[in-house]
Amino acid sequence: MGEPAWVQKLHSRANTLAAEFKRGGGTSCIDEAIELDREALELCPSGHPDQSVSLTRLAAHLGDRYRQLGVMRELEEAIVCDQEALDLRPTGHPDRSISLNGLAIRLSLRYKQLGNMEDLDEAIALDREALYLLPQGHPDRSASINNLALYLSTRYKQLGFMENLDEAIALGREALHLRPRGHPDRWMSLNNLALHLSTRYNQLGVMDDLDDAIALDREALDLCSQRHHDRSMSLNNLAVDLSTRYKQLGIMEDLDEAIVLDRKALDLRPEGHPDRSMSLNNLAVCLSTRYNQLGVMEDLDEAIALDRQALYLRAEGHPDWSTSLNNLALDLSIRYKQLGVIEDLDEAIILDRQALDLRPQGHPDRSMSLNNLALDLSMRYKRFEFMENLDEAIALGREALDLRPKGHPDRWMSLNNLALHLSTRYNQLEVMDNLNEAIFLCQEALDLCPRGHPDWSASLDSLACYLHDRFRRSRQLKDQDELFGLYALLVYAPQVVSSVDLSVARTWIRVAEDFQHPTILLAYETSLQLLIQHLATLPSLPQHLSILKNLTSSLAVDAFSACLRNNSPAKAVELLEQGRGVFWSQLTRLRSPLDDVIASGVTGKELAAEFTRLAVLIRNTFNSPGVDQHERVCRLNLEIQKVVTSIRELPGFSRLLLPSLFSDLQRAASEGPVIIVNASKYSCDALVILLDHVPVHIPLHITQEDVRGLSAELRALTVRAVRVDVTRELAAFLRKLWERIVLPIVDFLCTTYPPQSRIWWCPTGEFSVFPLHAAGPFRKGQQNLPDIYLSSYTPTLTALIRARRCEQSSSTAERKCFIAVGQAKSAGGRELLSVGTELENIGHLVSNVATFTFTHINGEESCTSRVIEELGRNQWVHFACHGLPNRTQPFESAFALYDGRFTIQRIIGCDLKNPEFAYLSACHTTVGDEESPDELIHLASAMQFIGFRSVIGTMWAVDDAETNKITSTFYKHMVDGSGRLDHTRAAFALNKTMKSVRIPLDQQILYIHIGA
Repeated sequence: MGEPAWVQKLHSRANTLAAEFKRGGGTSCIDEAIELDREALELCPSGHPDQSVSLTRLAAHLGDRYRQLGVMRELEEAIVCDQEALDLRPTGHPDRSISLNGLAIRLSLRYKQLGNMEDLDEAIALDREALYLLPQGHPDRSASINNLALYLSTRYKQLGFMENLDEAIALGREALHLRPRGHPDRWMSLNNLALHLSTRYNQLGVMDDLDDAIALDREALDLCSQRHHDRSMSLNNLAVDLSTRYKQLGIMEDLDEAIVLDRKALDLRPEGHPDRSMSLNNLAVCLSTRYNQLGVMEDLDEAIALDRQALYLRAEGHPDWSTSLNNLALDLSIRYKQLGVIEDLDEAIILDRQALDLRPQGHPDRSMSLNNLALDLSMRYKRFEFMENLDEAIALGREALDLRPKGHPDRWMSLNNLALHLSTRYNQLEVMDNLNEAIFLCQEALDLCPRGHPDWSASLDSLACYLHDRFRRSRQLKDQDELFGLYALLVYAPQVVSSVDLSVARTWIRVAEDFQHPTILLAYETSLQLLIQHLATLPSLPQHLSILKNLTSSLAVDAFSACLRNNSPAKAVELLEQGRGVFWSQLTRLRSPLDDVIASGVTGKELAAEFTRLAVLIRNTFNSPGVDQHERVCRLNLEIQKVVTSIRELPGFSRLLLPSLFSDLQRAASEGPVIIVNASKYSCDALVILLDHVPVHIPLHITQEDVRGLSAELRALTVRAVRVDVTRELAAFLRKLWERIVLPIVDFLCTTYPPQSRIWWCPTGEFSVFPLHAAGPFRKGQQNLPDIYLSSYTPTLTALIRARRCEQSSSTAERKCFIAVGQAKSAGGRELLSVGTELENIGHLVSNVATFTFTHINGEESCTSRVIEELGRNQWVHFACHGLPNRTQPFESAFALYDGRFTIQRIIGCDLKNPEFAYLSACHTTVGDEESPDELIHLASAMQFIGFRSVIGTMWAVDDAETNKITSTFYKHMVDGSGRLDHTRAAFALNKTMKSVRIPLDQQILYIHIGA
């Protein structure tokens, strides 16, 4: 074979391999292609007619490998080859346009990496010459048009010349027209035109541009297979545009999809990939945005880590260096607002100033840098009160606003921020002009943020706060009317509710309480409704408890107090039920029986099946942690919410899984009164729920601070009780409970209910740690509460109603299974010497009950997997082991088993069949989170959540020496007159037990009954 033919064969083989690489064939394909190109070039010395072809092809393939691996010397070699090829193709050469295009492409890649403006300008000049050489109808014209459009758009981003962007869009449309459906490069033109339209949207705010861009992005992604070499770019572009649309419209699905797409793009851009910094940056932006929506701290911390990686990859001089500086500063500033670490704010200000220096007059992002630096300086002023910080913030804010004239999509932001700085100066200097200007600016900002805009509620709140300030100064009623009129608009908040919306609603409550304004109940009701809507988008993951604590803190107990102060007891019950035990309420949705839905017809049956499928997937995801756990649960949450919405459209199911009405909650009192005992900073109250009457309000003459003092006193006593006898002090404490809390309630009950009736306590907040069931005068000849009534507890009214539902078992005569779990030892804990005897005694008694099968496991048998297995097939369970409470991370509270901790997080994943009764002979099984007692997250509530209708729990440490007496006596009293074990006798059995055994008072009162 002759030399020219061999060169052509090398070129052909190299092109085939390069094409295979672009289809996802791996780097070995492009490596071999380049080696073949080099071999061909060696066969084409100076003067050879194919030398320019060999140079051009080697340059193109080096450029392809650079895009994948980011090796800069290969890009430099490609540019040298392109320049040599162009020199060999002077004006008039038929392939000159090819070399012009090739060199322009490689120069633009170098510009992206190094930021040298001369490279970009030269690329534009080369491409204009190439386009001139490619008339209408030429097969390469679309590629040249496409490239020129990209370079012009890039130039716009750097210099802000709008004519560059408009020309880029016109060229992009022409290129797409030349690449109809079926054209192999259509995906490229789709991507690029979408990019130009998105860029123009960011400048002008025309929504059609953004919607068109997203439609083009989706078509481009569909054309890029899983192995396509530019799939990461299509993923990235669609994610960016969805994120942008979320910021404008607040559609949560857009943001969640953007995060999923960004993660996929990042996976396709490993270390060394030239576009890795872009994916790091974009994912960080989306996570930061979601943090602002949901408040998940892990999102913000991950965003900052990604920001730092991106900044490291964008060294000084990189064209996107200012973007990375800006984004890291923004996220550090957000974290400062949350945690107050001054180093975060100081670093943010340094980064802000660096970014601003890189964005001179005329730069399209200068207003953003001015805005961000102003905000951070204003926060620094609030920390240190350096007036120069605030004055500079105002000057920067005015400059930013000037750069965002009417019609600019971010004008509302600059208006709000400048108003904030002026309001801050008013608070310091009390210059009325500052406050009046702030109000004027805020009114314009609110007009630019229609309902549904992600910052609508924040703009509303700012204006309301400034009106409040002016009212306090001028006492003009029109300001007061306007501010409460603004807050009342929160009733019409969008379906997707952010943590900011909730914060604004809480501000409404605070102001309404200060004024004792007629909207006070509406404020509480709206806050709780927004909370429910927000939680529909926030996955009920244990790691999100801290967010839940912040969102629900005192809201329900204060709402309860407000309703009673305004003579609305039924509403008080409804709002309290909505706002307590929120985590359990959200999880309980996943276990809701849908029998009636199934029976409603074919559609109902299909929807119920889909709900059950999704609920199982969500429960499984709880035990599958990972980086994407949040996204997986978010996606499943959205899907299940859509199913719930569809079920509510069926006749008779419009209130499915909505908060219960009082008429439904009243059923909790079907077997005896339920007494809610509530502590709020506004009042302390008892409310007795009766089956056939309106609730009875009993004001308690005690303050929340008094209750906290009693709580501290009780904790000290129970700690001392482990070492010494505290009977005298404990009796005195129980006397205080009787006189200050329980006696007025009992006085009312005695007018209606005979002795030995059953009553249920539903304590809130600080009241939840008190042994209300054991209160009494403790004086000779006088009755204590256990002598008068049989007390049980319930965490919520709904939990009690659920505990009374009939089991699904077909026959009450069917044999039931009882499992006793013992574990005497635990890491770091003393050995429980009575566990073996305790299990034997229980076994002896239960084995004599005809309708029960008894099993016990102890020691090595009591491992987590075995216990989970046994819980799945036993209706009764008795735990005799160490209880390990965790008051700061309550989901880590656990039973100590042979192979470790059986935590609440593991317990709630169990799927049981008709569970009835659980006895928790372990320490602290009703001890929950010390900062959020109303979330009721402890071992006993976890057992109730997974279905046990009746539970015996413990309020503090159990004395191992006394447990045998207690449990043996208790189970004897659990047997009814016909010789059967009956879980509904638990409250009676516990009461009788504690009256008959001789044990120290602290052990006598620590056991409580929860449930039916």
